[in-house]
Amino acid sequence: MVSVSLGANKYGKAENRIVRIYRDTPRHEIVDLNVTSQLRGAALVDSYLTGDNALVVATDTQKNTAFAFAKQHGVPSPEEYLLALADHFVSGFEWIEGGLWQAEQYEWERILVDGQPHDHSFVRRGQATRLAAVQVVDGATHVTGGVKDLTVLKSTGSEFAGFPRDRYTTLVETDDRIMSTSVTGRWRYLPEAVAAGIDYNTLYADVSAVLLSTFATVHSLALQQTLFAMGKAVIEARPEIAEVRFAMPNKHHFLCDFTPFGLENPGEVFYAADRPYGLIEGTITRDGAAPAPDAWLDLPAFV
Repeated sequence: MVSVSLGANKYGKAENRIVRIYRDTPRHEIVDLNVTSQLRGAALVDSYLTGDNALVVATDTQKNTAFAFAKQHGVPSPEEYLLALADHFVSGFEWIEGGLWQAEQYEWERILVDGQPHDHSFVRRGQATRLAAVQVVDGATHVTGGVKDLTVLKSTGSEFAGFPRDRYTTLVETDDRIMSTSVTGRWRYLPEAVAAGIDYNTLYADVSAVLLSTFATVHSLALQQTLFAMGKAVIEARPEIAEVRFAMPNKHHFLCDFTPFGLENPGEVFYAADRPYGLIEGTITRDGAAPAPDAWLDLPAFV
């Protein structure tokens, strides 16, 4: 007889597309979110083993709550909105022990009309997508912010040399190359900072600026070095942050060979290869900050 048991599990409603318009004045504001709510609890085991739904807070209920909270509580920041959702489910249903609440925020900016920002017309800003997550595990609440699809490129100021060579190595060393990546980064807030209150919107803007300026100004000997420098700069800039985790693909650009055509190519024309690509990942931690592995439980790219 084969014996099996149920392992880690959670359930909920994924990718609720919530658009909140603030109409308090003729000049409207917009917050555009993609929200996922998932619940955990030992008492939910019967729903998996026997189909008993007596304790299942329906995924449709989670969806409706997410939309209603956007109206009732507003969305001052994705982090604060998710904290309100987490508190509602964990405190409102005694058998719900925790969960994972995630949000992506899509940015909009005002359309200019005769040089002036329009009151109620917007165009999507495509630079990157903001990330936020709230994790409740064993009575502890963890908050992370982040960014994804932050695609950056520097046309010089990057080199790669000094690596070991064997019979399979064909890569040529270079002291001048294009370096490009699409940054996925998440940062964990110190619990005491969350308890004291954080201006999450200002912090996100500050971190984004630090990431970009560091990428631009560090003379890079490798993407790994740049990754560490970016994380170090973020932690130095914002005392609320305990650690930063990155996943960065190396978006390779190769110099086109024009010699068959009798043409020179002094670092001017490249072809961008989408795959395969180098994938660099790393964590930068504030010395002395207590680890919190549960903060990263089930988060995409950081499982």
